[in-house]
Amino acid sequence: MPAHDPSVPPVRQVLSDSVYEDIKAKVMDHEIAPGARVGIEALARELDVSPTPVREALARLESDGLVVKRSLSGYRATELLTRQGVEELFEMRLLLEPRAAALAAHNAAESQLDALEGMQAHPGPTGPYASYRDFAALDQRFHDAVAEAAHRPLLADAVERLHTHLHIFRLSNVQNIQEADDPTLGEHERIVRAILRRRAEQAAEAMAEHLTRSLERQLSRFDEE
Repeated sequence: MPAHDPSVPPVRQVLSDSVYEDIKAKVMDHEIAPGARVGIEALARELDVSPTPVREALARLESDGLVVKRSLSGYRATELLTRQGVEELFEMRLLLEPRAAALAAHNAAESQLDALEGMQAHPGPTGPYASYRDFAALDQRFHDAVAEAAHRPLLADAVERLHTHLHIFRLSNVQNIQEADDPTLGEHERIVRAILRRRAEQAAEAMAEHLTRSLERQLSRFDEE
């Protein structure tokens, strides 16, 4: 019997990861609405798998904070952030991400610099759900890429988890958002320029300014309700 190649993931792990990503996408894109019950059997039928990988995926999503498990009622998708939740999330981001940007200026590989620079050639949101969803996803990937370029795995993991919650929040009621002149891309460009020039202090300052302005934009959504 041939030895298993350790570089090839077991079939069970591949299936588990696939189911996890499928369910995560449903939560992120609000196919499973915030606060809605997540049915294990229904998901298993929809994804054409047994309930076991669905349960495993939901356990992982619970650790990500995307679903919650309640006694007697099973899993539910996490509710949207409140105003206080948004403020606390950005408080954490302001602690982590300017430092990540500074470290990226020091540590980013050339390929990572190229990737960050390439992310800027993308239009801003124009209002429709699909366009805004793509823009919000790009924004999340940009911040995650900066954190990855810092070469601090624990920091990158913490940043990614925070972004997931903001991404879900931003995708709520996006049909009513018209942000053709959204300044996000310009703010991203300032961060990238500083990182490309290996100027750590400027990168941290640009990131802090961007996050502060982004918080103001997110909080304005509560004022409009």
